[in-house]
Amino acid sequence: MDNWRKSSYSGPGDGNECVEIATSDSHTAVRDSKAPAGATLTFSDAAFTEFVSALKEPAGPPA
Repeated sequence: MDNWRKSSYSGPGDGNECVEIATSDSHTAVRDSKAPAGATLTFSDAAFTEFVSALKEPAGPPA
């Protein structure tokens, strides 16, 4: 994948620490913007939607 893009929420105020995503017809890949040559996580479209939904859920009580 070569269409990587950084979150519009990323900027100098947050230390430029964020992830980048790239999409294809059936998958979404995620990588660390500070280490673009490093590992990536690749999700099917359905799994990526589930992943993002889980991130948006409020955290439960501390373990």
